[in-house]
Amino acid sequence: MKQILHSLILGEGKPLCILHGFLGMLDNWKTLGALYAENGFQVHLIDQRNHGKSFHSSDFDYDILSNDLLNYMNHHKIESTILIGHSMGGKTAMQFACTHPERISKLLIADIAPKFYPPHHQIIIDGLNAIDTHNLKSRKDADDQLAKYISDFGTRQFLLKSLFRNEDKKLCFRFNLEVLSKKMEEIGDNIKSTDRYNGPTLFLRGDRSEYVTKNDIEIISRHFPKATVETISKAGHWLHAENPEEFFEKSLSFFNKTIN
Repeated sequence: MKQILHSLILGEGKPLCILHGFLGMLDNWKTLGALYAENGFQVHLIDQRNHGKSFHSSDFDYDILSNDLLNYMNHHKIESTILIGHSMGGKTAMQFACTHPERISKLLIADIAPKFYPPHHQIIIDGLNAIDTHNLKSRKDADDQLAKYISDFGTRQFLLKSLFRNEDKKLCFRFNLEVLSKKMEEIGDNIKSTDRYNGPTLFLRGDRSEYVTKNDIEIISRHFPKATVETISKAGHWLHAENPEEFFEKSLSFFNKTIN
């Protein structure tokens, strides 16, 4: 029996699926998801495997994550969807669009390019693995331990959103830290060099982020010939959280634009 990704479905209308980034979960998109739902979309906020409330597995690469989305869409009888993917979710979205172009009407990629990224989250992984979850008393206790590795308060709060109390009332993480710690190469991996998606595509990048540079526009065009690249002001890698108003405005304009 196929395991189906956990999701939160909001609103009625044209399907819109949203995939979060590395160590994130669907909660990261609840505010924007509600806005899209108010504007005529049936929004599917999805937890990818090893994240949020979705199932855990030692199998983890972009072909597998893409197939998870296919199974999800088939389960929910979604013939075609607009697809948003941020960071790691953007890589999943790119792979899915190239493999199943007939299931995508429009593609929006948030602050990630179709290229290999060397592992660069090691300090975060080290900090999370250093937290003594067996003896955690509170979220503040976890924050104090994580602060020894990560000075940025916002990053710590983002990571600690995944803390929850299990059936034994113990604090633990929803994401599968053991597997994700071992899969850093796969998370930075690129889509295949021959992959292409010829449908309407928008890449949004943060003006304070280094994930998508001017040098990446050529490779974006090679894989996504109809892509446009736009910049969100006053935003870094978490552009949808740092400037949600501009993100919403640019994305909604793209979704509502008539396809020539």
